[in-house]
Amino acid sequence: MKAFKYFFFLILIFIIGSCIYIAVQPNSFDVSRTRTIKAPSAVIYNTIIDFKNWESWSSWSETDPHLKMSLSEQTKGVNGALFWEDKDGVGTIKTIEAIPFTSIKQDVQISDFPASTVHWKFTPNEDGSTEVTWNIIGKDLPFLFKISTVINGGMEKQIGPHFERSLEKLDSIVISDMKKYSIEINGFTEYSGGYYIYNTASCKIDNLKNKINDLFPVIKNYASSNNISVAGFPFIYYHTYDVENNAVIFSCCLPTNSRVITTQNDILTGQIEPFKTLKTTLKGNYTNLQEAWDMSMKYISTSGHNIEENGPMLETYLTDPSNVPNPADWKTEIYIALKD
Repeated sequence: MKAFKYFFFLILIFIIGSCIYIAVQPNSFDVSRTRTIKAPSAVIYNTIIDFKNWESWSSWSETDPHLKMSLSEQTKGVNGALFWEDKDGVGTIKTIEAIPFTSIKQDVQISDFPASTVHWKFTPNEDGSTEVTWNIIGKDLPFLFKISTVINGGMEKQIGPHFERSLEKLDSIVISDMKKYSIEINGFTEYSGGYYIYNTASCKIDNLKNKINDLFPVIKNYASSNNISVAGFPFIYYHTYDVENNAVIFSCCLPTNSRVITTQNDILTGQIEPFKTLKTTLKGNYTNLQEAWDMSMKYISTSGHNIEENGPMLETYLTDPSNVPNPADWKTEIYIALKD
């Protein structure tokens, strides 16, 4: 009987001690993880702000086969929401604030426990990458929540590894999506021609990108400062592309409605006469342009047509990268003049 009493007292002491230990645990938690992703902040923000994308990079969906996710009618932006159900109950996360490409604030509600707050912060780096910080804060934690937290080793242990793995998956998915591209041979057609203003340069092929980046702002600023109406998309006119000697001569061009009399020595006016052409469209990063040109040349060769050696070879940019951050969404058209 005495042994039973001692055992009972030990159990009672253990329960009281546990309750005291749990009661003195912090009434809040703050878990944060940061990862640098080699992508523009806008691309990462656009992926996170739409809950339709979350299941693909969520660590929880990867580790819990019983997790069920569902979406509200609105999935993107403020008031977009995601719901889930697992062995621990049901939960909701809802976007309540968003500053495009900079930050996101969300409320998380798990069962009947007090809501927690999630913060996302996107900090661009000079090298084009983005520092992504994911943070969750909970306050006024009830006793039952503290019990669960203590049993599972604390919120840092429960959430931290999930944040790390989710950010790792997010990184992989964003980079993979940015690399997506497609090349479509649109077929033989007629290029309508027209007037354009341009500046011309020559350089080594491996310096072409830098040279284009230098010249296009000059021609665009000239058009803007002289109130010249641009009649279409900017394009490159390749005059010579000599792979063997690593040399290229090209012009950066802006189409105009009529002939423009220019007042600057390095800005000239040209005209392209209508010509028969093969049109090819690249959707994706400009790094895939060489493949698009190679496919176009091969298509011409196998179809029995001949290239007009002194005819226009054009690269038209339908998308402004400064407005469309994801390279996978850039569109470029290639026109190769053909003999009649």
